[in-house]
Amino acid sequence: MVGLVGGGAARVGRLGGEPVANGAGPGGEAEHVRRLHSRAPADHQCSSTLVKHIKAPVHLVWELVRSFDQPQRYKPFVSRCVVRGGELEIGSLRDVNVKTGLPATTSTERLERLDDDEHLLCVKFVGGDHRLQNYSSIITVHPESIEGRPGTLVIESFVVDVPEGNTKDETCYFVEAVIKCNLQSLQEVSERLAVQSPTSPLDQ
Repeated sequence: MVGLVGGGAARVGRLGGEPVANGAGPGGEAEHVRRLHSRAPADHQCSSTLVKHIKAPVHLVWELVRSFDQPQRYKPFVSRCVVRGGELEIGSLRDVNVKTGLPATTSTERLERLDDDEHLLCVKFVGGDHRLQNYSSIITVHPESIEGRPGTLVIESFVVDVPEGNTKDETCYFVEAVIKCNLQSLQEVSERLAVQSPTSPLDQ
């Protein structure tokens, strides 16, 4: 899904421009990134990590994130998704149709890892009419307290080849822009569900 624009490679940042606290202790942002999002991009690749804080319980957010067969539940650029075969399992492929506005119409993506204990989803792009070759993303969700109520820290990282004719900064900037839109939508959907759900009040 690339038509690409300028940012930076292999950096960690909080949406809104605040850096991840380097001094965060165990269980903090920096520790989660170190443990679950360690990346070693090759010279021809770029990588980045973004975070989002959501005022909704972790189980509600994870239910949306883990829906490999229904990414359109919160991803605004997905118009349709069909999982090939029967039962959803590691290695399953999904064919995604992308809405008008991005420089792509289709993407074929493979489920690399789905861990309900770690709250971790890993997906790799294996086909489609986009230019994101060898794109791999990891998204994790972690419980936290926000203003004294149950909240969720969402961390998403990626690594991808830099397309010919583009720079690392341009590639990272474009992918980050898409992820920021996805995470903003995830926040809005999750917080709306948290308010509406009688079984998941914010003050639990």
